[in-house]
Amino acid sequence: MSSEAREWVWEHSASKGVSRLVLLSIADRVPDEQCVSWASLSSLAKRTRASVSTVREALVRLKEADELEELDDLVGPQRSTVYRLPLAAKALALAEAEEEGEDQEAADEPEPHLQLRLSVLRRYGIRPREVPVSPARDRKPAVPETGRSRRNPAPRRTGNRHSGVPVSATQNRSEPDLNRRYSSGGAAVVPAAAWEIDPATHTWTQEHGHLDRLGEEGLLAADAKWRQHRADFKPRSPDAWAADWRAWVAREHPPAPRALHATPDSGDRPARAMTRTEAHQAALLAAL
Repeated sequence: MSSEAREWVWEHSASKGVSRLVLLSIADRVPDEQCVSWASLSSLAKRTRASVSTVREALVRLKEADELEELDDLVGPQRSTVYRLPLAAKALALAEAEEEGEDQEAADEPEPHLQLRLSVLRRYGIRPREVPVSPARDRKPAVPETGRSRRNPAPRRTGNRHSGVPVSATQNRSEPDLNRRYSSGGAAVVPAAAWEIDPATHTWTQEHGHLDRLGEEGLLAADAKWRQHRADFKPRSPDAWAADWRAWVAREHPPAPRALHATPDSGDRPARAMTRTEAHQAALLAAL
């Protein structure tokens, strides 16, 4: 059934770029026609080769476009976040109704019957989130077999939150983490201006053909533009900056050819100190 969900993303989704990759990664784990899946931020970052912050922004855009829904009352394997593709589920439900020969009026309903079957989802490791109930309050009935729970989850950063209940969209600590500033190791963080291009990133530009595509001047211009746009960003780990820099260079277009204009000789000019951007450009040119 994941193939049908992926086909819907390819054919009908309006998402672009990293958002499209994130949606395809979630659709890849859809087990049945309910279009319910699960994923953690770190696993999505590993699959899409993007930083955790970029994946988080892509999830927000998908939710705003109503192409993705986060089921706060459910939890997936290893306490991962549970998602649903509502538009894909609706399309599959309409297609199934047409195959079963239902009348045209039922097939044309704007909102087909899309209630969740929790007993089926349990087979794939998806279960209701366990929330301890205070003995002083009246116990509420258990989560119904179909539909979503009506409880309102506590907002983030609230002081009184049940212990042991993870906030939605947390990372899966058992999976590799690409952005080390969220890991328990406590790696040092640096601003974008202080980050230097490491040998692995330099080799990456050659292996993926970005050096030949952009040229040395284009690569230097892309580096300067990246540092200018990331100047106000919060400090991150060197690995996080490296992943963000690679994504920026991969999207950069080759510079347009410029016409040469003769300029009068200005004579000898006094030497001036190099700026930080020029120093980084010189280091990158020396490495190339």
